[in-house]
Amino acid sequence: MKKFMLFIGGLVAVLILLANLGPMILLALSIWLLYICFKKFMGTDSTAAKIGWVIAGLIVLSITFSNIYAVLGVAAAYALYLIYKNWNTPESSVVHEIKEDDDPFTNFEKQWAELNK
Repeated sequence: MKKFMLFIGGLVAVLILLANLGPMILLALSIWLLYICFKKFMGTDSTAAKIGWVIAGLIVLSITFSNIYAVLGVAAAYALYLIYKNWNTPESSVVHEIKEDDDPFTNFEKQWAELNK
């Protein structure tokens, strides 16, 4: 049942990722362009050039905000990573360990078996 649910979750995550692949590329490109505008703004000494880089940065920032829903695609990619990582983990199996202790009340069955030998 666990593998089936992981498969269904992976299928949904792949569909979301594919639907948001274009906006994700545009988001990455606009973030890169915003970084370039910031570096050019910090590197120039001219006031007119600084105003020009601020205007270019605001235009690129508007492109960035228009593709902000591409974060859903990034979340879907992260979900696919988690599903891939958990695919081969074993089912939840309960392992009972007998705790070795000197207390006679916690290991009564063990001591009873020793007495009956």
